[in-house]
Amino acid sequence: MSTLSLAARDSGTMLRRNLLHARRYPSLTLNLLLMPIVLLLLFVYVFGDVMSAGIGGGADRSAYIAYLVPGILLMTIGSTPAGTAVSVSMDMTEGIIARFRTMAIHRGAVLIGHVVGSVLQSVLSVVLVGAVAVAIGFRSTDATPVEWLAAFGLLVLVATAFTWIAVGMGMASPNPEAASNNALPMVILPLISSAFVPVDAMPGWFRPFAEYQPFTPAIETLRGLLLGSGIGDNGWLAVLWCVALAVLGYWWSTSLFGRDPK
Repeated sequence: MSTLSLAARDSGTMLRRNLLHARRYPSLTLNLLLMPIVLLLLFVYVFGDVMSAGIGGGADRSAYIAYLVPGILLMTIGSTPAGTAVSVSMDMTEGIIARFRTMAIHRGAVLIGHVVGSVLQSVLSVVLVGAVAVAIGFRSTDATPVEWLAAFGLLVLVATAFTWIAVGMGMASPNPEAASNNALPMVILPLISSAFVPVDAMPGWFRPFAEYQPFTPAIETLRGLLLGSGIGDNGWLAVLWCVALAVLGYWWSTSLFGRDPK
């Protein structure tokens, strides 16, 4: 059996392990999924009329629903890897990673299993949040099949990038509690992006950070794909951010995994 076949077999085994773990302990995933849904309902039904007027939609709440949903979908992507950081840290502190290091399995299979499992959970979470959005009135009638495919690819790319960062955070954390705290920026960053209000409406001193952080270009690209608005430079900025974060997270994670235990 070739090295590639062994790596694929062992990665599949690790993926099944992580999916079974997520099924047996669903509370963490559900807790992370609950926040985007609550924020979606809160901003639509409590602030929807006011926010719609603020973005030029008049008193039509559906205008703000269309604006809000892409940001909420990216927030869902950012929340899910936080659970991965905790799961990886649990493996580290409970000695499972040390045990895997001594077994005749592909070195990268453990990490790949975590990453693929987390990306699948992110996609499922996006589908569930998207279903809630459609139920309360979100529509994307102008998007072509190619644009829908590009939107899906963008969501997977963002999920992959932040999952690799989360794996590194989990491996570098001394315990699951620290891993949960270290992963908070991935949950907070969408809140200070263009998810809820346009960047132009933010204070001038804060605008550059909100405009050029990773989530804003991804959110604006997703809006452009689903709603037909202009994408501009946001498309390549989003891809560049994702590739850079994925490479950084992969290098960080594999470096930590490759260290001999003390």
